[in-house]
This record gives sequence, structure tokens and C-alpha cells, in this order.
Amino acid sequence: MDFEQYLSRTNEIVGERTREEEKYDKEVMRWLRKGKSIQKAIKKANQKYPKEALAVSAENIDDVAAHYDYLLQHEAIFRKISH
Repeated sequence: MDFEQYLSRTNEIVGERTREEEKYDKEVMRWLRKGKSIQKAIKKANQKYPKEALAVSAENIDDVAAHYDYLLQHEAIFRKISH
């Protein structure tokens, strides 16, 4: 997979995000990088951005965690590329 394909695939996975949704995601990732659990990171982000708050449950927590794990990996790839 070349870089353009990677970017295209990333856009499919992440989808269109509003500025507020991007801020919310960054807040979740900030707490995850600090070593907090996905539940704690979501709770903190929900407090800071209540309009973007996610409702997580036992049924969707694994999907939410996988989504944020992907975003963290994507961010790390971009950091490496930009250096």
C-alpha cells in the first residue's frame, strides 16, 4: 500500500469530522497517552466537551477502544513521516 492509498483508507475509517469532534478525539487521545483506560479517557473528554460526549457501554467499548487505538497509531505514523 502506498502513502496515497493509506491516506484514502484512513479517511474512510475516520470519516468526516467537525472541528469540535476533532478536539474531542484529541482530548481522548491525550488521556490515553497518559496511561488512562479508554473508559476514563472518554469520561474526561465527555466532561470537557459535553456536546460531543460519547455514550459507551459494554456492547460498544471494544469498538470505541479500537477506533482510538487506530487514531493513536495514525498519529504516530504522521509524526514519523513529518520528521
